[in-house]
Amino acid sequence: MTRQEKIYDLIRSAFNPELLEVQDESMQHAGHVGSRPEGETHFYVKVVSKSFANLSRVEVHRKINNVLKDEFNNGLHALRIHASPKLL
Repeated sequence: MTRQEKIYDLIRSAFNPELLEVQDESMQHAGHVGSRPEGETHFYVKVVSKSFANLSRVEVHRKINNVLKDEFNNGLHALRIHASPKLL
């Protein structure tokens, strides 16, 4: 299973989102700190989940980062997040 698939599954399981997109952006960061030749270090996540209602943006990001803690401990370097409690 790729890191992209793991991220998708972890977020889906934790937040039951209405919308979830996970994109590997590692190639855009080649040569930057934290990048690796094999990739899978930098990701973009777009997630819409009712579980984010009444939470601040910081709280939502902390929740997502906490769900992905093991991935960060094992090579995930950066996560760009777009999160919302409802579809816009």
